[in-house]
Amino acid sequence: MTYIALEEAFTIPELFARQPSTPQKIQVSDQYAKDCRRRLADFEEHRLPEMDAHGIDIQVLSLSVPGIQADTDAGVAVDNARFANDHLARTIARHPTRFKGFAALPLQDPAAAVIELKRCVEQLGFRGALVNDHTQGRYLDHPAYGELWSALEELRVPLYLHPGSLPRDDWHVMRGRPEMYGASWSWQAETGGHAMRLIYAGVFDRHPGATLILGHLGEFLPFQRSRFDSRYRSLQVDAPLERMPSQYFGSNILITTSGVLAPEAVQAAVLSIGAEAVMFAIDYPYESTAEAVDSIEKCDLSPEVKEKIAHLNARRVLGI
Repeated sequence: MTYIALEEAFTIPELFARQPSTPQKIQVSDQYAKDCRRRLADFEEHRLPEMDAHGIDIQVLSLSVPGIQADTDAGVAVDNARFANDHLARTIARHPTRFKGFAALPLQDPAAAVIELKRCVEQLGFRGALVNDHTQGRYLDHPAYGELWSALEELRVPLYLHPGSLPRDDWHVMRGRPEMYGASWSWQAETGGHAMRLIYAGVFDRHPGATLILGHLGEFLPFQRSRFDSRYRSLQVDAPLERMPSQYFGSNILITTSGVLAPEAVQAAVLSIGAEAVMFAIDYPYESTAEAVDSIEKCDLSPEVKEKIAHLNARRVLGI
């Protein structure tokens, strides 16, 4: 069985060096940080051999956190996004059968973000875009992003909503417990909350053809679908949704397996959201490729469903 992996990070040292320096809140070991830095900027020495060793046919590459969302100046963000996307396009051109790309977008300037999305899809052949949560505290349900959602519909490409933007507030519940910040807990809660904003703001009612992808088995959300509906029925809302909250999952909202290396969790996600809505991802180089593949291979799911998760759903959604 071959695999298409959808959430695979890279960095550009030159870009990183010219962006604002940010304090590192995630406390990882020196060895883990060194290994990630070595692999993030690499494509041939480590990445391709690891893909070959574990049957990864294609990695869909995206700029690692915090990406363009780190830029505070809109003009700089526009320049940096173009720089990053051109770098990625050259990388894909060297290995066109092994790598595809998600565009980095300068959402600090919504009109420029639409222009860059169209350039990346129509001229560079990218398969969608990836955004690291909010942009300087502004979320994607803001009216300024209406044209972006229309462009995503028109181009028929997804937007991958990823964690990792710089935090804009300080959660009291995490004070004194740095272990909770980042991928261990807070990023899932923040990104899942962002996705729920999009649902409740009616983004998918106004843009029914739009597709949002959430990593990490949906950032906690698929397993709460029944509760979303039961609580929504009790709410008094100013602008009712056209569907119940749960019904946007599996239609407008799809998920990947990135970073959740547990067969039983993948099985539960399929039961919750449907086999057509789950796609494979590793979260390379932050997670183990071998363990990510095992999480699919060891699932108690039919071979047909495993094939959908491994690559068939991604081929359909991304047009590969």
